[in-house]
Amino acid sequence: MTPPQRKRREPKPPPPPRPKPAAPQPADGEAEPKIPERLYTVAGSEDGARAELDLVTLIVARDAPQMAASPEQAAVLRLCANPLSVAELSAYLNLPFSAMTVLITELITAELVQVRAPVVRRALPDRSILEAVMHGLQRL
Repeated sequence: MTPPQRKRREPKPPPPPRPKPAAPQPADGEAEPKIPERLYTVAGSEDGARAELDLVTLIVARDAPQMAASPEQAAVLRLCANPLSVAELSAYLNLPFSAMTVLITELITAELVQVRAPVVRRALPDRSILEAVMHGLQRL
């Protein structure tokens, strides 16, 4: 008895690409349609300077959010009641790191937040590893 022969299925061809819709043409006398700018291109200081921040730089709020603060600034001030890194703030607010540096620079110039260096824990060797090394050397 011979086993049944299987037929290979041919992959279906991909569907043809859809034509792109034409951009609306301005009528006579009208200006071209404006493309809205992204949030992080609108925000920023006049001279474009930014604070030198790293992903692990800690940000601490000095004061509670004020009524005049933007929603992003108010969110940063609420989150930074305890020290948070710039990377954590960026993740919580779903903003890119570059936008966070602009936002935090504005808060620093307004003296609403304080920047701290990251806490570096002093690395102490594990006692069990040192004992294992010592016993290994004694056996030699």
